[in-house]
Amino acid sequence: MAKINLRPWREELRAEKQKQFIVMILGSVIIAGGLTFLWKSDMDSRLAYQQSRNAYIETATKQLDQQITEIENLKRQRDELLARMQVIQDLQGTRPVIVRVFDELVRTLPDGLFYTDLKRTGERIDIVGMAESNSRISNLMRQFEESDWFANPNLSNVAAADARRAGYSQFNLAVQQQTPEPEAEDN
Repeated sequence: MAKINLRPWREELRAEKQKQFIVMILGSVIIAGGLTFLWKSDMDSRLAYQQSRNAYIETATKQLDQQITEIENLKRQRDELLARMQVIQDLQGTRPVIVRVFDELVRTLPDGLFYTDLKRTGERIDIVGMAESNSRISNLMRQFEESDWFANPNLSNVAAADARRAGYSQFNLAVQQQTPEPEAEDN
C-alpha cells in the first residue's frame, strides 16, 4: 500500500478555515464599526437638529416675552391716558360748578356777616367767618338749607371774636356741596 499522508491537507484546510474565520470576524467588526459610526452620526445630527429647534424656540420665547412686556407697558400707558382724559373731562364738566358755588356763597350771605376762610375738601366746604349776631348765623344756615347747591349745614363753633373785632362772633360752619339736577324743559 501506498503511503498517503492526509495530514498536511487537513492542516491546510484548517488553516484556510481559520483564515476565513478571521476574515469574517474582521469583516463583522468593520461592518459593526461602520453601522455604529452611521448610527452615532445619525444620532448626532438628530441631536444637533433638536438643539437648533430648542434654540429657535428660546429665541422666539424671548421675543414674545419682550412683546408681552411692550404690550403691558402700552396697556398701562393707555390706562393712564384714559384716566387723565377722564380727569380732564370731569374738570371740563365741573368747570362751571365752582363758579356757581362761589355765586351761591355770595347769594346766601346775609348782611352783617362775612367769610374769613373757605376750605373745600371733596364735596365738603369748611367756612370760617365773622357775624354781628347769632341770628345772622342762623339766617345763613337757613339760606344754605334753601339753596339747591348746598345741603346739611353744620355749625361746629361760635365764639366771641378777638379785641380787634369787638362786637363780632367768629363761627365755624361746614356745608356739603351738591350739584342740582338740571331742570327738565317743558315742551
